[in-house]
Amino acid sequence: MAPMAPTSTPQTPFGRVLTAMVTPFTADGALDLEGAQRLAAHLVDAGNDGLVVNGTTGESPTTSDAEKAQLVRAVVEAVGDRAHVVAGAGTNDTQHSVELARAAEKAGAHGLLTVTPYYNKPPQEGIFRHFTAIADATELPVMLYDIPGRSGVPINTETIVRLAEHPRIVANKDAKGDLGRASWAIARSRLAWYSGDDMLNLPLLSVGAVGFVSVVGHLVAPELRALLSAYLDGDVAKATAIHQQLLPVFTGMFRTQGVITTKAALALKGLPAGPLRLPLVELSPEETEQLKRDLSVGGVEL
Repeated sequence: MAPMAPTSTPQTPFGRVLTAMVTPFTADGALDLEGAQRLAAHLVDAGNDGLVVNGTTGESPTTSDAEKAQLVRAVVEAVGDRAHVVAGAGTNDTQHSVELARAAEKAGAHGLLTVTPYYNKPPQEGIFRHFTAIADATELPVMLYDIPGRSGVPINTETIVRLAEHPRIVANKDAKGDLGRASWAIARSRLAWYSGDDMLNLPLLSVGAVGFVSVVGHLVAPELRALLSAYLDGDVAKATAIHQQLLPVFTGMFRTQGVITTKAALALKGLPAGPLRLPLVELSPEETEQLKRDLSVGGVEL
């Protein structure tokens, strides 16, 4: 039997601080389930109350459906009674996404992350029907993922408001980078809003976000929790100070593709990560030295 999901509230259905977890591989490129369990436990111990697996940061474009299900089962087994395990189930093929959602539910996931269909650039009605089909396919709560820089199209505010009427669509991961649109969408949809852009974690809190789905949470989850707690306690000056201290980390982790830098940083800390699958490639020695400098200035011990 899968562990029971941790408690949540309608305002924070997946907790507040989540990390979009990398997928560890062995030296020969195979799925490293034991490493994934160790990394998941480390992340939860560090202060994450949720993990997103099989997202883009988990190299979902290059893992098989079977590997995705195996990873969900392994992470739920490792931390499912202590953290929300949210499974990425989004592709640009609605039927495939439905199949992934059902497999994630069967594997024990507590929720689904569903990205806007990418590359084929559907109109808003197609986006609405796509997300609705996924939400109809399981009993799991769904977090939308709005990242037009990767998908090619945004989820317009009117579409978000329509989707929020679905009883299982409860949250949005916002990587749109538009605080004005976020403000209106939060006010009109009442979805639980999660920052999907670490540099905008603090600004999004100011317009109504409830938490973060982070990449830098692999390294600075305690600091993210402290920033969030300070803001919620009304100590905006302290939250701003933490945000500014983390600026070199935010910058350094995204000088190139975030999976690449995250796996490099985890390797520097002796944590499970392993190689990347093509088309992603390892940092050069010069890029690794720059990453070390960025993290050091941001207070990360390697």
